[in-house]
Amino acid sequence: MTSQAAEGPETVVASRRSKITPEREREFFDAVLEQIRECGYDSVTMEGIAASTRCSKSTLYRQWKTKPQFVAAALRASRRVRFAGIDTGSLAEDLRQAARAAGDWSGKDTRLLQALGHAVTSDQELARALREALIHPEIAALEEMLARGVARGEVRADHPALEYIPAMMFGVLRVRPVLNGQYADADYLVRFVEAAVLPALGLG
Repeated sequence: MTSQAAEGPETVVASRRSKITPEREREFFDAVLEQIRECGYDSVTMEGIAASTRCSKSTLYRQWKTKPQFVAAALRASRRVRFAGIDTGSLAEDLRQAARAAGDWSGKDTRLLQALGHAVTSDQELARALREALIHPEIAALEEMLARGVARGEVRADHPALEYIPAMMFGVLRVRPVLNGQYADADYLVRFVEAAVLPALGLG
């Protein structure tokens, strides 16, 4: 019996996967997400990613098996919390800072959400990865901001608007391109916070 056979298929797969460096993996992930933004999910193929990154398509299939698995892995690897670390000591200012942060990345992330729109309705793993990478971390950070505002006495704990603030913030990011063909940049989002979000919470 060969040593490879003795190790078993799981060890062999792990050995094959170890040949891809973290830097190369990051290159694959960046390529697939950027092509989804530019061309849409359905137009992206494993063969196209292989060609654009100058690797064999068998390398990608051996690593991720299917396009949904590949895209899900890329989404999870891209996870970063843009609202993390925002704590000015004022809920109103925290929300303005969150608006500015959202404006800095709204173009790329909104395009990605739009491009994945139909695919995530039919693939649960893809939908779960999208929520884990782009939605849940930001909602959790917003909820922490709101909780700090409640603890400081800026907003009462039973204020009915509290539960809708994440939906307001994420909703305007998604809907502005539909309404007038422009992404919600930082200036627009700050104005939105001041005109709609803060009054909803009773803040000046």
